[in-house]
Amino acid sequence: MLIPRVIPCLLLRNNGLVKTIKFGDEKYLGDPMNIVKIFNDKEVDELVILDITATVENKRPPFELIEKLASEAFMPLGYGGGVRNIDDVKTILGLGIEKIIVNTRAIEDPTFIRAIANFAGNQSTVVSIDVKKNLLGKYEVRLHRGKKSTGLNPVEFAKIMEKQGAGELILCSIDQDGRMKGYDIDIIKRITSVIKIPVVACGGAGTILDLNAAVHQGGASAAGAGSMFVFQGPHRAVLISYPSEAELKDMAR
Repeated sequence: MLIPRVIPCLLLRNNGLVKTIKFGDEKYLGDPMNIVKIFNDKEVDELVILDITATVENKRPPFELIEKLASEAFMPLGYGGGVRNIDDVKTILGLGIEKIIVNTRAIEDPTFIRAIANFAGNQSTVVSIDVKKNLLGKYEVRLHRGKKSTGLNPVEFAKIMEKQGAGELILCSIDQDGRMKGYDIDIIKRITSVIKIPVVACGGAGTILDLNAAVHQGGASAAGAGSMFVFQGPHRAVLISYPSEAELKDMAR
């Protein structure tokens, strides 16, 4: 059995990396170049970098920083944040990024995903879906770091994104984000059971057992995490880590 991918998901704000709890309560982690170098040494499978301010603040992607990160990283990189048109896609891919990650624009104009797939291929087209339970306990796709309601059912939206040509989904539970108490396996299963493209589960990982659960119980193709790889101890001291090769092999069993 193949070893599942385990992917650090890093959040970019104003050229620095942060980590959140339930998409709020940000804690500064440090310079992204230094953290990428550490993950290089730890031979991670791939990295996801999401600029959490670009779309909300109507900013362009930080192309200069993206180029520096891509030149420093030894592993495949996915980037999301502020990607609005095919020119942005061309520029970012030209800087050395392997995967374009789209969130807001995928909801505003689903055909944009088809345009990216036609230009760059399905394998480079990724849609990030942020999910939160509403007051009635029903799952809903949210925008703008969870602050904006869309009314969209995430399962149906995932189907639409697959039909539009997305080659992969990143599914993040806002309710579980940063809590390190486990993934929302229910919503992962609901989505992986109805689509064929890979799903990267994100939001809630605290232990290797959680990573295992996302893959073996939820059906995710990969386990993404943030806090688990950047914090140590109850006081959330910043310490970059990554599972050992033996731990990753155990996940395949």
